[in-house]
Amino acid sequence: MAIQNAATGQSLKELLDQKVRQYNSLEFIATDPVSIPHLFSRKEDIEISGFLAAILSWGQRATIVNNSRRLMGMMDSAPYEFISGAREDEYIRFLKFVHRTFNGEDCIFMLQALRNLYASNKDMEEVFRYGFEAGNSVLSAIAFFRYSVLKTPHLPRSEKHISDPFSGSAGKRLNMFLRWMVRADNNGVDFGIWKSIPPSSLMCPLDVHSGRVARKLGLLKRKQDDWRSVEELTSALKNFDSIDPVKYDFALFGLGVFERY
Repeated sequence: MAIQNAATGQSLKELLDQKVRQYNSLEFIATDPVSIPHLFSRKEDIEISGFLAAILSWGQRATIVNNSRRLMGMMDSAPYEFISGAREDEYIRFLKFVHRTFNGEDCIFMLQALRNLYASNKDMEEVFRYGFEAGNSVLSAIAFFRYSVLKTPHLPRSEKHISDPFSGSAGKRLNMFLRWMVRADNNGVDFGIWKSIPPSSLMCPLDVHSGRVARKLGLLKRKQDDWRSVEELTSALKNFDSIDPVKYDFALFGLGVFERY
């Protein structure tokens, strides 16, 4: 793709690479939900806090970060220790937690589902690895993770908080979480602590902002923000970097949110 930026004469790849360098930086962390797992150093704490922050990632960024920090505080800032050792009565405190349509009952379900995952598996990565190996795709990884989470008793309303790509969902929050866990570079934003899924297999997180930018740049023709669009966008980004295509999430997000492109 040799699309030109009419204002500067840049090729599209040059523009995207420039924006990756700009936004894939430590300065990006403070106001982003990825700041939550950066509070921790233990792998399990990073996984749990990252997953919960990703699940809460819709709405205003400041509210997402504040509510995610509040949730970590309710677990005494030791998420794995809480998940693995909390008594049943200690979950009652979370009935008061609310983030948009994610309420206390949803929160308790997610925490108990994580408890059950860690009781049955080495860590969260192992669950995604099983799913990835079953279908050799992030689609199958997310589907298996969703199946594993939903084995914990829950209200039907809670299911909407775990995306289902097989039903067409773009899976933005889980794709973002996987980017955090799987991508590795020297810029200090993404963690790269999961080695069982190659970065080349990741799918680009897609929401209203990145979708708008991608369509304006000619990277995406499909109008719906669904899984088929995720596949189309990721395929286009692989033309620029087949090994690490989702690094361009930084560019699309930065252009959309910070620059109102």
